[in-house]
Amino acid sequence: MVKKITTDEFNSMDKAGVSVLDFNAVWCGPCKMLGPVLEEVSEEMADDAKFYSIDTDENPDLAKEFGIMNIPAVVILKDGQKVDMNVGFVPKDALKDFVTKNL
Repeated sequence: MVKKITTDEFNSMDKAGVSVLDFNAVWCGPCKMLGPVLEEVSEEMADDAKFYSIDTDENPDLAKEFGIMNIPAVVILKDGQKVDMNVGFVPKDALKDFVTKNL
């Protein structure tokens, strides 16, 4: 399951392990395409990583903190540290491979 979070929730959450952050916006076409794909991957990889959705319009400070210039952007964190980022829509297999290589 992908949990929608705000900057405040992000700042107070437990960042242990692997977290996948999906930076998006409601007006973004590729973001809308990526949403269901990310949801499927999150269900299949629920034991390996935590998945979060972050609206860049509602949380500009968090987007700035992670250097998000284009969306959709998927950021991988390990114990709170950014280890990788992918920008743009990717199909399910590519997204799953991207997350898996960063576990």
